[in-house]
Amino acid sequence: MEESATPEEHNKNETDWYRTLVEEVNDLATVVDTDGTITYVSPAVTRVLGYDPDELIGQAGYEFVHPDDRERNAKAVETVLSNPSEPETVEVRFRHADGSWCWIEATMRNRLDDDIIDGILLSSRDITARKKYEVEARELAEEYEALLNNVEDAIFLIDVEGVDDDVRFEFKRLSPSYERQTGITTEEVQGRTPRDVFGDEQGAALEANYHRCVNAGKPLSYMEELRVNEGARFWQTKIAPVVTDDEIARLVGVTRNVTERVERERQLRRQNERLDEFASVISHDLRNPLNVAQGRATLLAEQAESEHLDPLLQALDRMEAIVADTLTLARQGDTISETESISLTDLVGKCWATVDTDDATIEIIDEMTVQGDPDRLRHVFENLFRNAVEHGGSDVTVRVGRHGEQGIYVEDDGPGIPADKREEVFEPGHSSARGGTGFGLTIVKRIVEAHGWEMSVTDGTDGGARFEFEIAE
Repeated sequence: MEESATPEEHNKNETDWYRTLVEEVNDLATVVDTDGTITYVSPAVTRVLGYDPDELIGQAGYEFVHPDDRERNAKAVETVLSNPSEPETVEVRFRHADGSWCWIEATMRNRLDDDIIDGILLSSRDITARKKYEVEARELAEEYEALLNNVEDAIFLIDVEGVDDDVRFEFKRLSPSYERQTGITTEEVQGRTPRDVFGDEQGAALEANYHRCVNAGKPLSYMEELRVNEGARFWQTKIAPVVTDDEIARLVGVTRNVTERVERERQLRRQNERLDEFASVISHDLRNPLNVAQGRATLLAEQAESEHLDPLLQALDRMEAIVADTLTLARQGDTISETESISLTDLVGKCWATVDTDDATIEIIDEMTVQGDPDRLRHVFENLFRNAVEHGGSDVTVRVGRHGEQGIYVEDDGPGIPADKREEVFEPGHSSARGGTGFGLTIVKRIVEAHGWEMSVTDGTDGGARFEFEIAE
């Protein structure tokens, strides 16, 4: 019959079992006395903190704790000592053997008067990576809050519940900008569906776009009509899916009230339609009888002599010029939709050749290319060259070159344009040259703006007029 172990042998077996346990587990086991002196540390300290166990035994543990965390560590020790039955967990920075600081999470247990472990037992683990992640997550959350609270565009968050065809969309949160622009608050919509908030018709249209985003699994941009008040009806919206564990859990939407822009575009479209009608009337109903009058006047001049014939022919030619400029003006305001790369030298050369320049000189200072509509840009340079000759005389010199990084200038050495007249010259019908139609520079300005460029007038290098075009990227 096997003899039972003595109490001493039993305690030794338990001690050996505990020692094996603490030496093999990943957590770092440490025992400190009531003064905080380290009386035991498991071999895991070498892997976790880089120390040999003998380097720490007999040392005051708090000396290795970061000064800013010592008070928190001391309070945890006091709590464990005053309440032996309850463990206490504390997070502190502990000095690594290489001098750096790492975050340690320690769970303290009071084992005073224990037969095996006498003191405070600390089970510790390195949580540096977790603390770094928490800091990054907190910073990201703060940035997200700052963005949500300060961006001018309206932001909304939609929770996506369910899968496949059985998907439910619920409002999660609205940004302050969304609330200001719509008068709808997060409290009013949280947990509710688009149909609950906006009614069946508008809600169904919203949900259809959310379904498209979920099915596509990528961001979508679209224009939507959502009437929330008299000043907010049309919205330019972009929604993007947020994927968690390979599932779309939320949609983030950014929307902008573009009602004014849409209404302005509609108004411009109506104006352009009326301009097209006007141009059609001029082109057919006015030009045809004008051509008849010119032909008859020419025949009359061949058959008879009269001091009235030359002024008559000049007046008819002027009427034809006005008709041509008016047609050009009516058709040049539309935004340029298609462009091509154009050599400035080639364009200027062709335009100069079509204008009656007498003894005027053209100088192309810089070679460059621009993106634009070549047919419409010909009207720009032809009118500027014609304007320079009409105001600067038959021997005027015109220069064309690069303005800034990618702009263009056209200048002459004529009399220039007074500073107080530089806005007036672009008004329809304004002309200081005898026989001018007054539409030339107006046409120039309309075409330049249709390209998305900006135009200004200043003094030329030699005192004449200088027209500068700022070309958008």
